[in-house]
Amino acid sequence: MTRITRTFDVLTNAEENFNYEVALSVKRHGKWENFSTAEYRKHVDNFSLGLLAMGFEKGDKIASVTNNRPEWNFIDFGMSQIGCVHVGIYPTISETEYLHILSHSDAKIIIVSDAELYEKIKPVFDKTDNLKAIYTFDEVKGARNWKEICELGISKEKELRPMLEKRRDDVQPDDLLTLIYTSGTTGLSKGVMLTHNNVVSNFTLAYQFCEYLKPGDRALSFLPLSHVLERVGNYLWQAKGLVIYYAERLDTIGDNMKEIKVNTFITVPRVFEKVYDKIINKGRELPAIKKMIFFWAVKVGDKYDPDPKKRSAFYNLKLALANKLIFSKWREALGGELKGVISGGAALQPRLARIFWAAQIIVQEGYGLTETSPIISANNSYFPWIKFGSVGVVPKEVDVMIAEDGEILAKGENLMKGYYKNPELTKEVIDEDGWFHTGDIGELDENRMLTITDRKKEIFKLSGGKYVAPQQIENKFKESQFIDQIMVVGENEKFTAAIIVPDFVFLHNWCFLHKVKFVENTDLVKHPKILARYQEEVDKYNESLGQVSKIKVFELVSESWTPESGDLSPTQKLKRKVIMSKYKKILYKIYEKN
Repeated sequence: MTRITRTFDVLTNAEENFNYEVALSVKRHGKWENFSTAEYRKHVDNFSLGLLAMGFEKGDKIASVTNNRPEWNFIDFGMSQIGCVHVGIYPTISETEYLHILSHSDAKIIIVSDAELYEKIKPVFDKTDNLKAIYTFDEVKGARNWKEICELGISKEKELRPMLEKRRDDVQPDDLLTLIYTSGTTGLSKGVMLTHNNVVSNFTLAYQFCEYLKPGDRALSFLPLSHVLERVGNYLWQAKGLVIYYAERLDTIGDNMKEIKVNTFITVPRVFEKVYDKIINKGRELPAIKKMIFFWAVKVGDKYDPDPKKRSAFYNLKLALANKLIFSKWREALGGELKGVISGGAALQPRLARIFWAAQIIVQEGYGLTETSPIISANNSYFPWIKFGSVGVVPKEVDVMIAEDGEILAKGENLMKGYYKNPELTKEVIDEDGWFHTGDIGELDENRMLTITDRKKEIFKLSGGKYVAPQQIENKFKESQFIDQIMVVGENEKFTAAIIVPDFVFLHNWCFLHKVKFVENTDLVKHPKILARYQEEVDKYNESLGQVSKIKVFELVSESWTPESGDLSPTQKLKRKVIMSKYKKILYKIYEKN
């Protein structure tokens, strides 16, 4: 294997060891479009040559706002192999955020994927002096196309090729690779400075977590490549010789999985929850006997233990039967050849990990932040390095310490250089001894297995002085089929309460079975029968919680929370202050009436 010290060495390694006819593929207009390793190299070099012809210097910034597609790979390595810095931006943020990131990052040009994003970003481009040009991947009327840069490179190849080779050799592992702006849940985002070494050290340590993936395996990519986890996963897959397929759209993920017979993908728990709910809802529609067998298998799966010594011979017999009758169909629905899934970005319900493991699909929950490139820990693919409810083992390459107040501190080659243009903020999070303060509270056991108990900033105190950790409670309640989203509240108040978004697909089915008539979801959230049923559900989950954590009062709301609505960050985390401000009247009602 070629020694990989800079991200673009991944492509050189692929040329030497995995020279594929299909290295990258994307579903467009109903057809898969393939790119070989040789074509990949050609596009990367042409883009680099074009940038050199335009006068780009080492350290210059180039921004991109795009859906996942092979062109992202072409421009990413095309920039990095001549020392330019890639500023990858989420496609779903507000105009205010775009203005902030594009001016703060000093980006010289921006590349967007399609007409819709061009229309959205052109007004921001017009207000941002440092941006000299805007290009698109798709052909967009009146817009410059990224191919212009490549064509310029091709026309100047003879004279610029020696400069490209020299610039490639000049890129050092400690050079800046990227600025990734962390959305956060409050305030404007911060530009995290990651070097080639930060990222390379992180995806090479990840090899140990996915030994089950082999050259030629197929990965489906759909989480935004502006998300550090998907981006580093993309490099990891290429370094291991996987073929990357880009999903057509978010709503075609299921179809795309079946078409390529997917072996792995990266996801956030929200997607997992929806996949699981879809499977369960289909189970509910089965005829009586099949339905009984289906839910018997689910019960068997719910009792799965990763420690083979804790599974009795009788349990293993039941599990084998459940796999044959039911779980084999789950695997078929996911393409039939799925080996393992990586989950990150937020806490995964332990129940989901447990049941998919029972169904012979490895689910690996990990933990990290953009600032740590991102992996701090991950569950492995075999016992004893798998523990449901934990975020896995901390590899020897990363140092972790639990501070006196329970905060997780981390250090290692994966730790960022700092926040761009913000040394004061950098000093706030990286102390004098080089420890990064994650802002998460957790526990580390004797096997270096890490468990997150909450966000330091999200733990709140009731007026009686008792502390409440909302994430743990929310995760418990999200096990309910009735609940799609939930936010626990109660800071400086007498008791813990919650705002709940029902799972309306499930609830509509329930209403049909129980003859509850309604016109809109706004009617449902006030319906006495519905409120009584949700009270039963809340009472059920409250039983497993301590006195201060129990939900005393709840309110149902009819609108979902999404990044587009501004209620979630791009990585699907609750923007608590935004949601609390949105439901001021409801919060007033909860605490004034009670």
